[in-house]
Amino acid sequence: MRSSWIPLFLFSVVLCATESVFIRTSADVAASPYDNLKIGVPFFSDYVLDRESFALGFSIKHRQAVWVQYRLTKAEVITQTAKRSNRFYKDSDLPESAIPEDYIRSGYDRGHLAPAADMSYSVKAMNDSFSMANISPQLPGFNRGVWKRLEERVRAFAIAEEEIYVVTGVIFSEKEPPKWIGKNKVSVPKGYFKVIFDATPPCKMIAFILLNEHCNAELQSFVVTVDQVEEITGFDFFSALPDEEEAKMEAQISLNDWIW
Repeated sequence: MRSSWIPLFLFSVVLCATESVFIRTSADVAASPYDNLKIGVPFFSDYVLDRESFALGFSIKHRQAVWVQYRLTKAEVITQTAKRSNRFYKDSDLPESAIPEDYIRSGYDRGHLAPAADMSYSVKAMNDSFSMANISPQLPGFNRGVWKRLEERVRAFAIAEEEIYVVTGVIFSEKEPPKWIGKNKVSVPKGYFKVIFDATPPCKMIAFILLNEHCNAELQSFVVTVDQVEEITGFDFFSALPDEEEAKMEAQISLNDWIW
């Protein structure tokens, strides 16, 4: 009896460790078994969901995450356990999320916010990345070009720095009429941002803003301060860091401190 009870208990622990956690307060962040939000929640959107692979802030209006955040290490980048699945699915935790069919004949790719290639260290993480909550309408020339190059560069940052935090999100135009695709009216972003925090001393930050369009420019031309991304989005990145340290890093652009 005892020998059969122990494996069942262990199996239950494994199940609990992979469950999604809804975040509503700072107490929820502290209680979460995952480390994605330990340095702060960028913005409390309609839903904030913490998972083993990444956390996300979901917008009902836009039918997608407006930000995703996760810790990425050198070990995770070089571990190639899971192959890309390409199995997009409606997120059961977020009933308002889009469906894969919203993108059919839309002219837009199903673009990842948390890249599938960042999640190759785990089959579960890879599967999470294909949730439609993590997908945003991106023009093919953007998704397969400059955006892909930036994702690859971020993985290079993780290898060089050993441990980084990555925040990726959408930017919508306040001046242009809203544009959407599919029967669920998935909003098409005007652009995207990435904000990276190097958690290994000496700590530093770097941020990028890119328009959702084909572009062959060098990645360095898209670099901005974290403060600039906060001004455009209204988000507050890495708020759990000491205020003085956070303010100093967010105001600086340090191109020469990163591997290119």
